[in-house]
Amino acid sequence: MKMKERRTLVRRTLLWAAAACLWLHAGATLAAGTCRDRPAAPGWPAWERFAATFIGDGARVIDPSTPNGQTTSEGQAYALFFALVANDRPRFERLLRWTEDNLAGGDLSARLPAWLWGKRSDGSWGIIDVNSASDADLWIAYSLEEAARLWQLPRYGALGQLIAERILREETAVLDGLGRVLLPGPKGFMPAPGTVRLNPSYAPIQLLRRLAAGSLGAESRAQWMAQIATTRRLIIESAPHGFVPDWALYQSGRGFRADADTAGVGSFNAIRTYLWAGMLAPADTQRAALQSALAPMLTVTVKTGTPPQQVDTRSGSPTGAGDTGFSAAMVPLLSSSRSGHGAAVQRARIAARDPLAQHDNYYEQALTLFGLGWADGQYRFAADGLLQIGASCSAR
Repeated sequence: MKMKERRTLVRRTLLWAAAACLWLHAGATLAAGTCRDRPAAPGWPAWERFAATFIGDGARVIDPSTPNGQTTSEGQAYALFFALVANDRPRFERLLRWTEDNLAGGDLSARLPAWLWGKRSDGSWGIIDVNSASDADLWIAYSLEEAARLWQLPRYGALGQLIAERILREETAVLDGLGRVLLPGPKGFMPAPGTVRLNPSYAPIQLLRRLAAGSLGAESRAQWMAQIATTRRLIIESAPHGFVPDWALYQSGRGFRADADTAGVGSFNAIRTYLWAGMLAPADTQRAALQSALAPMLTVTVKTGTPPQQVDTRSGSPTGAGDTGFSAAMVPLLSSSRSGHGAAVQRARIAARDPLAQHDNYYEQALTLFGLGWADGQYRFAADGLLQIGASCSAR
């Protein structure tokens, strides 16, 4: 064989070897949690029904219970997460584009999204309240960073990191005796010096862990990690009888006390706290403490057959029966606490709902997607906050 031919053969062999290595690497990456090749909608019909009911042609999530069908950043954030779980990339992109164009002035890298959009008093449509909502911002940042990993789209990751950095700058504060905590929004939640109004359902620990891992530097990572401890304290110390309030006040030097505006009631906001706690990974170091502290809610739900619609957290007195969204929100915590019968009762309650009833309650249906999606194995959260999707496409 001539020298030139030998060099050509060697070069081709090396190229084939490189291609084989790249293919093997791609296969390993997919096994580690990317979902690029997983089919979309057929795997999660409940998401398709949700999208058909609540997402308008312009890719905005419409809440029929609000005046003129308003849209919140929360609704957009939840829909982004559900689209990611469903591997619904086209709808994810449309939801993101609408959110950026209409809630963030066309640039999510430069500003956090306004929390409320709809028909204004003058008849025009647009932003009604420019204040942002930190829970929605967390879910948007999280979904973007996980979309970057699962779909191998670095631009999403960069945008998610920028949003996360802005959350740290604009929506967190360091409080004496507590540490760094997530504010519900940039404005309006510090009614007096040393006093802050907080929402225990706003900061799922899974999301805090993931944003810490994806942070742009050691300082940001430390700030995210610090919020895990303060979130645990907020949940446990604001719930003296094991029932979480919708809102709580923290005063430097005095600790947590009941929020005067809501009189310490736990209801439609608080139900999410039980949901997020129930979905913590078995290896999460916060899981045991949180689930133990929230056990009274499990006891009431199992005893009565339904989660209470509201609880006076100052006395621990429950009243009313929550809707089926509440039932779905309790399924993960019931399952995680090994109350399989309790979880089955709640699932039966959901299944028994009148099929002729109008399922147009956006919040109820969002809670159902979260709770039953987790219970049915559509997704899980790993101990480090990474999203695990389905049996055929799971993260580490």
